[in-house]
Amino acid sequence: MNDAANPSTALDRRLCVAPMMDWTDRHCRYFHRLLAPHALLYTEMVTAAAVIHGDRARLLGHDVVEHPLALQLGGSEPVELAQAARIGADFGYEEINLNVGCPSDRVQSGRFGACLMREPALVADCVRAMREALVGCAVAVTVKCRIGVDEQDEYAGLAEFVEQVHGAGCDTFIVHARKAWLQGLSPKENREVPPLNHERVHRLKREHPQLAIIINGGITRVEAVREHLQHVDGVMLGRAAYHEPWILAELEQTLFGAPLPTRDEVLARLRPYVEAHLAAGDRLQHVTRHILGLYQGLPGARAFRRVLSEQAHRSDADWRVVEQAMAARRGELSRAA
Repeated sequence: MNDAANPSTALDRRLCVAPMMDWTDRHCRYFHRLLAPHALLYTEMVTAAAVIHGDRARLLGHDVVEHPLALQLGGSEPVELAQAARIGADFGYEEINLNVGCPSDRVQSGRFGACLMREPALVADCVRAMREALVGCAVAVTVKCRIGVDEQDEYAGLAEFVEQVHGAGCDTFIVHARKAWLQGLSPKENREVPPLNHERVHRLKREHPQLAIIINGGITRVEAVREHLQHVDGVMLGRAAYHEPWILAELEQTLFGAPLPTRDEVLARLRPYVEAHLAAGDRLQHVTRHILGLYQGLPGARAFRRVLSEQAHRSDADWRVVEQAMAARRGELSRAA
């Protein structure tokens, strides 16, 4: 499905890392890029209003190394989203993604996120406006949604939503394989309680082969990614990629044939980035909070996390803290042996 004339299908979407609020900031994305050079990375959701009226350098700034990179927008006003999409394109993002999946009360009060699945005509208007704003740009417009909301629990509802939004020019859908409960469940519970229905996403691809369908939700192992790729165009990992980031390196090897580095080698490659940000006045913890899970499942992982958690917040903390964390891990590993 790699049609270079269509920006929605020009990107390789086999491996994607989900947009996650408070997690996938620019430091996290830089770290993930070291693990998976071919993955498509996503920003945290940014509201269209914030893009237009806020500090764009802070909200949209990123390192060139992060590419390929998608900007996720939240909103429901077509004119506003179109303006924000154009600004995002000017900042160099390869994709502008519309959030139609977040179930939080704050998002609902702004009339965007998962509640928009009830308004496919409005989503279509938003997509159409964004695409028109990006005419002449090699920038994709995509939608991230759920399989349904509240009592909507039929495949027909999902298919109708996708078909209407596709009619406005969206060729790529990232589908979280859980429906969202807009009342009664917290955002955390909405990621865990509603049952997964991966088959519904597979069916969507079977019945809409012309679309790029990326599956999201509850996928935590390399073998599962390989299996899903027999049915859909791509897999998006969320919490698994954050809490056990080494899976990204394993998938880079499995899907793209890249040699598997060691975890210590990844940290060595992260060091210049960290030191540059420290020199600019940033704090170590802003980067190291994203690497706590690097050794997850290995002996010494707890010691590594403990040193970083206890020391990286200090105002004078520098790379030596990371070295101390690595030494603590090796010490615990030696004792275990």
